[in-house]
Amino acid sequence: MTLTHHELCFGCGIANLFGLQMEVEPAEGGEGVSGRFFVKQDHQGPPGLAHSGVLACALDEAMALCVLAEGEGEGVRTGRLEVDYVAPAPVGTFVRVDARVERREERRLEVGAEARGVGGERMLIAKASARFDRIDGNPGEAR
Repeated sequence: MTLTHHELCFGCGIANLFGLQMEVEPAEGGEGVSGRFFVKQDHQGPPGLAHSGVLACALDEAMALCVLAEGEGEGVRTGRLEVDYVAPAPVGTFVRVDARVERREERRLEVGAEARGVGGERMLIAKASARFDRIDGNPGEAR
């Protein structure tokens, strides 16, 4: 079962030709989600490498879809995102993303994610942590 927000979402929307078109599914074993995206020419920052903001977006998207898979997607938004970059992601390669909920509180969830190269080494590219806040009717205001 592929997880998506909507078809024009920059992260997971298949109809967004300039987006990541990330394919994400529940992880084996039922904890978190796993997925991948292809680093396109349109995603580069330094010549031949993914823009750091694209990697941050992919990690945030994976964590948001993880929250959605846990039944928490509606009424929850990213409140904080921290990313540590470890290695570059070359244009023309796939990047795998894995995310899991690490802690739940009444009004927030703490989520972690990793991005790795696909293939033999599966080298760590970046890791992230985020806080997702539950919101009331006004999306701009945390409860």
